[in-house]
Amino acid sequence: MKRMYFKMTIMIVFVVLISVGLLLMISYRRARDTVASQLEDSYSVQADKYAQELTAWLNSQATIVETMAVEITLNGMYEQDYETFHKYLADSFSRLNTDEYMYDIYFTYPDNSMACASDFIPDGSMDYVHKRDWFTVAAETGELFYSTPYKDSDSGYSIITISKAVYKDDVLQGVLAVDVFVNTLIDIVREADVATNGYAFLVDQNMGMIVHPDEAYAYDDTPIHIMSVPDSPYAEVVDNILTDSRETVFLKDYDGVTRGIVIARMDNTGWHVGIATDRNELLRNVSGLLRSFIIAGLTAIIIGVCISAFMAHILNKLNKQLRDQDSIQRAKITNMNVTRSLATTIDAKDRYTSGHSQRVAEYAVELAQKMGKSEEEQQIIYYAGLLHDIGKIRVPEDVINKPGKLSDEEFDQIRIHPVSGYHILCGIHEDERVGYGAKYHHERYDGKGYPNGLSGKDIPEIARIIAVADSYDAMASDRSYRDALPQDMIRKEIEKGKGTQFDPEIADVMLSIIDDDNSYDLRQKEKEIDNILVIDDDRMIIMHVEGILKGMERIRVYSARTKDEVFSILKETKISLIMLDVKMPDADGFEMYSRIRENYDMPVVLMTGDKSMETLQKIRELGIDDYITKPLNGAITREVVYGVLHKGLIEIAQIQKY
Repeated sequence: MKRMYFKMTIMIVFVVLISVGLLLMISYRRARDTVASQLEDSYSVQADKYAQELTAWLNSQATIVETMAVEITLNGMYEQDYETFHKYLADSFSRLNTDEYMYDIYFTYPDNSMACASDFIPDGSMDYVHKRDWFTVAAETGELFYSTPYKDSDSGYSIITISKAVYKDDVLQGVLAVDVFVNTLIDIVREADVATNGYAFLVDQNMGMIVHPDEAYAYDDTPIHIMSVPDSPYAEVVDNILTDSRETVFLKDYDGVTRGIVIARMDNTGWHVGIATDRNELLRNVSGLLRSFIIAGLTAIIIGVCISAFMAHILNKLNKQLRDQDSIQRAKITNMNVTRSLATTIDAKDRYTSGHSQRVAEYAVELAQKMGKSEEEQQIIYYAGLLHDIGKIRVPEDVINKPGKLSDEEFDQIRIHPVSGYHILCGIHEDERVGYGAKYHHERYDGKGYPNGLSGKDIPEIARIIAVADSYDAMASDRSYRDALPQDMIRKEIEKGKGTQFDPEIADVMLSIIDDDNSYDLRQKEKEIDNILVIDDDRMIIMHVEGILKGMERIRVYSARTKDEVFSILKETKISLIMLDVKMPDADGFEMYSRIRENYDMPVVLMTGDKSMETLQKIRELGIDDYITKPLNGAITREVVYGVLHKGLIEIAQIQKY
């Protein structure tokens, strides 16, 4: 018996030692890989952080350019005399440059003349229109342009230029540009909080090294290409930039130190922020982990040897305990699966229906009328209602229309739209109350709203009015997951929100409006089917257009190949849009358009293979809504159809009413 006990004890000790050793080895390898991966991920997150910080800073400057471009377009400032335009730019510079980030604001005309906020007047020696990317690219694309940093030829300062083209009736009037000191960007990167013996760097869209600790990358005019320095080690980094890869690249760096490099892209400029971390820093963390495992392993072995003899005596009990442990483990797994299942939520889609802003404006005006507001106040409230969600132009479309639950970051993007709307409206509307309507319409009367958590009468009255109108329309409109709520249910929700979500006095006014609306007219109207008439003598073209438009919501396509068929369909059918070929065998497309206009006013889109200036000029002179060139591109055709059909959602007559 003792001999058997001794053998069992030896066997248990051997098994324990082997098991502990294998467990430690496997656990160490997994933990080592996990620690290394987590450290790399943390540096990737750090790169993202600085990329977002730089992007946000540049966006704040870009907002100035966008806002001023809108203001210049609306007010026709480019048509003013030089002194007036110069004064406007100088006043804007003084008002907007409180942080002293900007060097100058200027507007350059296509004839190379320029008006500046400063007193600079070009002498004509520099061809800005053809030799400066901030003009040529902005004019060509119509989008915001961000230059790479460069030293201004006139001042000698290192700056970046943010520019945007200004158009009137699709004709370029000039390019608005803001020169911003590059020092702020450089300081953010140079002062980045990175690991010991590491650094941050910044690369522009042309692979120019804007910021780097190696003096070889110092530049006098524009940044030096990342690979132009002799023996540059960054070939794999360039590959990652070109392929948008987030993998860590390990290389022998410019100073002989082996580092891991990870990059993050700045979406607005195409620049990249890089974080370089000493590989020894990674190994130092793993070495510390190894020491911890060795200590833990020795402790486990000692404890294992000590308890092995005791384990032999209670082998039978141990078997039972093992079975119990197995049951406990299965229970834990089951509980984890249940927890994961409970944690999976299905969120309803929250897409605003067509005409939301128009209805909010109308409801807000009706509230204002009931409250005894003057015509002038009603006008301001009407505009505030129309523009209350304008800040959503700064929110990505995939976030607004996301069908599932928003992450914290995505919800933050939604929550900033009142602030974005306020700053946009401050630049384009002279009455600050319109901006207040946008900024504070998500505040709650009990102080639990956003963006500032205002409460009670501290919330501007115009925002309290729009908040009630906005909530009413949300309940009285169809959503993808439900129809409009019954009127009595909406009334109960408004009643329940008095004093918490809504100003109780304004809520009472809304309740009286609901009570007067016996037929429930104040709700989203059912969308009608849009009938589109395609006029072309070529049956293949008609079939091609039908194929392109197939799948567009609430669209029905009619076709006609002769003028008799055209007017027969127009007489019998309500047509929403006509797509007309410019060349017909029995009628000229332009003549057909003129005949249609004698009795009908639906929009017309011309289809033509003739791209001559004469044809395009005639299209503009006749006031044809738009044109598409053959061969037809499916995506462009659908976008033109959608744009023309939805262009008149807010009628000019309704706007003029207020």
